[in-house]
Amino acid sequence: MAYNIKEIFYSLQGEGAHTGRPAIFCRFSGCNLWNGLESSRNTADCRFCDTDFIGTDGKLGGKYSATELAAQMHALWPQESTQKPFCVLTGGEPAMQFDETLKTALHALNFEIAIETNGTLALKAQPDWICVSPKGQKQLVITTGDELKLIYPQPMHEVPPENLAHLNFKHFYLQPIDGLAKDYRADCVAYCLANPQWKLSLQTHKLLGIE
Repeated sequence: MAYNIKEIFYSLQGEGAHTGRPAIFCRFSGCNLWNGLESSRNTADCRFCDTDFIGTDGKLGGKYSATELAAQMHALWPQESTQKPFCVLTGGEPAMQFDETLKTALHALNFEIAIETNGTLALKAQPDWICVSPKGQKQLVITTGDELKLIYPQPMHEVPPENLAHLNFKHFYLQPIDGLAKDYRADCVAYCLANPQWKLSLQTHKLLGIE
């Protein structure tokens, strides 16, 4: 199988439970909730995505075999480091492509694998860390994992946090939506204070001006 990759880069995780942790990011091309074209945004299941996941023309983007992809990702990890390499599979929607073959190739290079998924597709392989970030009202297939991170509020398809609080996750994060006229950070702070099950997540990579 050839994996279609938009981009691969090394940076700090900017969101959620692993905020501040160095990671190799692998952005898969394609998504099941939006085709990425502005002309269809208003009719998509997810209408607020701020990520370019079309094609394979990003940094180190291309079509890779499992061993090629794992090797390319590993080449970005500091070679003198004694720390276990950590990668974040993102998108688009990584569950469309991530499978046992790629999992095996990454584990062969000692990677700890995290995935960030919209949770509407069953995983073909189990990574080491599952972060589900629900988008719109599309029904979740993945209802258990390590981290649930809700972008709040979601225009047109709002998902109230209380509708997700019963799910089987270790961590619950509320993250203010970006790109709207209003700044929703105060709303998220107020909700977390009133509902201590939830913790605040900020896009610290944007605050720092890094990838």
